[in-house]
Amino acid sequence: MELGSADAFDRMGTLGIEEEFYVVDADGRPTAGTDELVYESEPPELLEGRLDHELFKCVIETQTPICESLAEAEDRLNAVREALVDYAEAHGFGIAAAGLHPLAKWRELDHAEKPRYRAQLDRIQYPQHRNTTAGLHVHVGVDDADKATWVANELRWYLPIMLALSANSPYWNGFDTGLASARAKIFENLPNTGIPTAFDDFETFARLEQTMVETDSINDRGELWYDVRPHSGHGTVEVRTPDGQSDPQRVLAFAEYVHALVEDLAARYEDGEAGYRHRRELLDENKWRAIRHGQNAELLGREFNETVSLGELVDRETDRLGVTGIRELYDSESGAQRQRRLRETEGVDALCESLLL
Repeated sequence: MELGSADAFDRMGTLGIEEEFYVVDADGRPTAGTDELVYESEPPELLEGRLDHELFKCVIETQTPICESLAEAEDRLNAVREALVDYAEAHGFGIAAAGLHPLAKWRELDHAEKPRYRAQLDRIQYPQHRNTTAGLHVHVGVDDADKATWVANELRWYLPIMLALSANSPYWNGFDTGLASARAKIFENLPNTGIPTAFDDFETFARLEQTMVETDSINDRGELWYDVRPHSGHGTVEVRTPDGQSDPQRVLAFAEYVHALVEDLAARYEDGEAGYRHRRELLDENKWRAIRHGQNAELLGREFNETVSLGELVDRETDRLGVTGIRELYDSESGAQRQRRLRETEGVDALCESLLL
């Protein structure tokens, strides 16, 4: 039984970035490639132990090494991406990124044969069979388990801001969903997803992990797929909210923001702040607004007694934390807007090309 430990939380402020990508063919369409890239070939040294596949054979995941700073994270992220693209091209594949690939039709794509995923398909059935999603996960190290749990609780209110800024999946299964992030809604159909409840302390969270594993509700702790969680194996707070992104600068904007939030909240915990412990229902409303409207979302404020535009929230956050990336994201065309514009004006070939790394 794989369970984590409070002892894993022993370093503050480290960074790690996990990205899920689509393996595509010469025309930019998703294709089965992870058997060859993950199992049947030797990846370059930089990718050894940092390359894995997901549920579908067209989705591949990378992880950066543990980074001590945002500057190091940028270097490592770019190096991992470059190595992946070169490796894939050498085997006749391309690499694309988005929350959902607009031409990924789940009935026509192959599932991975790894026992873990076969068990998930058997247990979850339809929602997992159609789960062609690809996301971005940011880990920030925290040096105390209870602190990490408190930080994860407080981070929940900020998740819809990140989702709205990252929204990059208007198309699913070949059609326009009318959503800015259809990935978030598709993924929420799985069990143990979405914005979690608040946990009193790490022991409470660890008991949940143990109960879920011991009752065969999940195979391992990694199947608690919440939008944010204290990662009891890595000793981090992990944010899993954003859609996948093709532009590395967009990825780094989220890494910068998550890192700044965790550092700020950790200091507030140490100062003895009580925290908000918001109800999940109101947080879910904000998430829905982000899913539906993306950058045009208006979200409920921290006290849930006002509605605030995403732009105003971004202004507040950049001023408060001294970050710049999310401001640049808001000022630029969103992923969902760009995908719709390209499909309408230039067609699906141009759209697929725009998602390539």
